[in-house]
Amino acid sequence: MRRNLTTIGFDADDTLWQNEQFFRTTEAQFAELLGSFADAELLQQRLHDAQVRNLGHYGFGIKGFTLSMIETAIEVTDGNVPASVLNELLASGREMLRHPVETLPHVQETLAALSGHFRLVLITKGDLFDQERKLAQSGLGDFFDGVEIVSDKTMNTYTSVFARHGDGAERAMMVGNSLKSDVAPAIEAGSWGVYVPHALTWSYEHVDAPEGHPRYRHLDHIGDLQALLATL
Repeated sequence: MRRNLTTIGFDADDTLWQNEQFFRTTEAQFAELLGSFADAELLQQRLHDAQVRNLGHYGFGIKGFTLSMIETAIEVTDGNVPASVLNELLASGREMLRHPVETLPHVQETLAALSGHFRLVLITKGDLFDQERKLAQSGLGDFFDGVEIVSDKTMNTYTSVFARHGDGAERAMMVGNSLKSDVAPAIEAGSWGVYVPHALTWSYEHVDAPEGHPRYRHLDHIGDLQALLATL
């Protein structure tokens, strides 16, 4: 393993544990509840638009998603959404916040193998309480030398985090399932960016892969990370 690489950052949601599948399930319930007012495709598009529009107000995470569901329900019903539907949407949000953490394959053994050889840093965005809950329930917390729960992931985020927890961005790597949040800005900061796709990724996180960039890598799953490190 190349010794001038000293720090590895890991995304959390849909990189270490399942996340997006719970949003998709709740979106389907949302569409069913409001099916008498609009078709499912329109409802999903309106909800997506509300989520993106509200990122600057609520940030990423379940609470912002729940508020966006309520806002969309009010909009598509012209203010006539039944109180019972609003109660159902709030209950769905609470259920998401209580859902047990499901770690993804190869995560535990990969972190165990790398711990002690590299500084491992969890870099995730979303609601502070919810991300802390998921990390605690995952049983993965002891592998990390640092945890950063941020409002968004930009070039400046990685520059700052890898300076604080490591030896700078040029000696760091970021591993995650989002090209937009985990890979592109990390590479822009001077780090390696390793894309580990998940079967479900929010469309907001889709950008073109930086194919051909010398610090970009694509893995089929996180279990391939050790072999990749040995080749750098």
